[in-house]
Amino acid sequence: MDWGTGHLDVAGQRLEYACHGPAPDAAPTLVMLHEGLGSVGLWRDWPAALAQATGLGVLVYARAGYGRSSTVSLPRPLDYMTREAEDVLGPVMDAAGVRSAVLLGHSDGATIAAIYAGSVSDMRVRGLILIAPHFFAEQQGLAAIAEAGRAFDSGDLRQRLARHHDHPDVAFGGWFGAWTDPRFARWSVADAIDHWRVPALAIQGDADPYGTRAQIDEIEDRIYAPLESLWLKGAGHAPHQDAPEAVTTAVTAFCETLFALEREASPIP
Repeated sequence: MDWGTGHLDVAGQRLEYACHGPAPDAAPTLVMLHEGLGSVGLWRDWPAALAQATGLGVLVYARAGYGRSSTVSLPRPLDYMTREAEDVLGPVMDAAGVRSAVLLGHSDGATIAAIYAGSVSDMRVRGLILIAPHFFAEQQGLAAIAEAGRAFDSGDLRQRLARHHDHPDVAFGGWFGAWTDPRFARWSVADAIDHWRVPALAIQGDADPYGTRAQIDEIEDRIYAPLESLWLKGAGHAPHQDAPEAVTTAVTAFCETLFALEREASPIP
């Protein structure tokens, strides 16, 4: 692949990607995983800003059914995040030539990163940055998703999504259909946390309609690896947009500490 923009052929799908900063042979890579309605473009200018702030390479890609990636059939299976983690994320990093990575995920993307770290043995993954993760369904979040359904059907949400997704009905329907399935109320992947063996940074806003402090508490109760938490007052479901300076500073400091500790542990003679 070219370290720029384009498409990757992975797991039978054609996935849109964009890269910023140094290539994988020159620096570790931040691998960014978007939310349930996200895309490459919806990260806006943050990937480039992170590359500048951290000195790391940044890889963002759109999962199948999102952005300019190829489409998928609906309904999505209820374990779609687990399937993405186990079947797609590793091959994406392979195709991009990633050698050393920090997984940075938002919402569904954070959950996918969490599952990957807890279920796939991959020594490339050095750390996790989880923004508004969810490990189990909460009634508050399910109510917010139902409201999003009404906005899609009768408001302007579909029109706004169409600016960023080639298949807006698939992007929305796959996410909405899974989360509003009655069986999803019992969904949980919290046991993935038990198997993390890399440091993690968890970021949550206290005005997030989709998740509460309970998600971060679950990490704190179960994790065996080092954890840093950032709780942002007034921030909603996208703290990196609501409080960009605070989040970028926290991500940069986490990465600097992580790789400084690695250098100390493996001194060059």
